[in-house]
Amino acid sequence: MVFNFKEIAAVSLILFSVIDILGSIPVVIDLRRKSGGLEAGKATLVAGGLMIAFLYLGKNILKLFGVDISSFAVAGALILFLIGLEMILGRNIFKHEETHTSATSIVPIAFPIIAGAGTMTTIISLKAAYEEINILAGIFINLVFVYAVLRSSVWIEQKLGKVGTDVLRKIFGLILIAIAIKLFKTNLL
Repeated sequence: MVFNFKEIAAVSLILFSVIDILGSIPVVIDLRRKSGGLEAGKATLVAGGLMIAFLYLGKNILKLFGVDISSFAVAGALILFLIGLEMILGRNIFKHEETHTSATSIVPIAFPIIAGAGTMTTIISLKAAYEEINILAGIFINLVFVYAVLRSSVWIEQKLGKVGTDVLRKIFGLILIAIAIKLFKTNLL
């Protein structure tokens, strides 16, 4: 096990595109508004723990429950689809009024937005091509970036303003629905 900076860069970029925390900013802002806050550190740690656990135990955990990777991806797609609908329609599908800040930081921020089915499936795929130490480094680099974005979500919202946030929420809601449909198509056919 040797650090390979080329592998670390490749893994980091792959995970960055799958996690897409920048694209999730409208979702994060919306959930923070509904729950009254967000615990960036807790969400980042839980997401990191899930990713590392899945790196080492992912296939075995799914096999234990009799779930294949495609079914797992479809379940994650369904959640993303519903979150996208909430963002576009401005209606609550998930129960938000009694949600505590800590709970929102974990579901849906840590899972499935940061460490969702796409991320988990990607980690399993990366394991076949890259050294574990380099995958861990890529996960860590992404978690630092995720933490910075979550931590600055209030500042980002202030810079965007209400109209900018609303427009982004609608656009990214549509993108989330498109990603969900792609996951459905890929894993059902």
